[in-house]
Amino acid sequence: MRIGEIAALVGVTSRAVRHYHHIGLLPEPARRANGYRAYTVRDAVLLARIRRLTEIGLSLDEVRDVLADDAGRELVEVLGELDADLARQEREIRERRRVLAALLEAPLTSEGPLSPGLAALLEGAPVTGSPAAAKDREHLVLLDAAGGGAGAEVYAALRPLAEDPGVLELYGRLDELAGAGADDPRIAPLAADLADAVPDDVLAVIPQGEPAATGVGRALLDDYPPAQREVVRRVMETLAERVRGRTS
Repeated sequence: MRIGEIAALVGVTSRAVRHYHHIGLLPEPARRANGYRAYTVRDAVLLARIRRLTEIGLSLDEVRDVLADDAGRELVEVLGELDADLARQEREIRERRRVLAALLEAPLTSEGPLSPGLAALLEGAPVTGSPAAAKDREHLVLLDAAGGGAGAEVYAALRPLAEDPGVLELYGRLDELAGAGADDPRIAPLAADLADAVPDDVLAVIPQGEPAATGVGRALLDDYPPAQREVVRRVMETLAERVRGRTS
């Protein structure tokens, strides 16, 4: 194979192949009498392994270390590993297409595309000018688009709560804390009321864990001003405790 052929086979550019040669990551193959490089199957296997390792986030120096550890392995073993990796990629592509199909079936909005579950949840929510409600909506859309949303079961369980006009009063109280400090006396009663408003059937389908402790949880909390952040943090902790109480 010539350089363009091996690059196309593995799914990289010829420029990338030359770069790997330049830094010593991919050994130079033998050359034909006309000066062209002649790549073998083993070269293609090694190049594919480099591509895979870089795709999962390894630096080129880290890739070099991995390849050094793999030196001397049988070709059939490496080929089998690459075949398993291709099978994994096929499964991931099928899952992405399934999610895409669901998104295409959902109503398209200025926020979308949204998953069908979230689209139905937001569609039934009462109209409000509450900034806190708008922020909640933004967070749900972000998590949904990133694939870290609550899921169809949670969205369905949340619909009665989202459609309850009484929730607007809670959002109004949260809005009133926009300029307050983290020691405001209104924080504790509002956090308790918000946590109490979450029905038990939602707790039955939400994942276990400490959402405020995750990177995403911290980022969402940091999007709030101090008093509101403390309210949301307390609500998240209370719900996590309730989930643990149901499963213990």
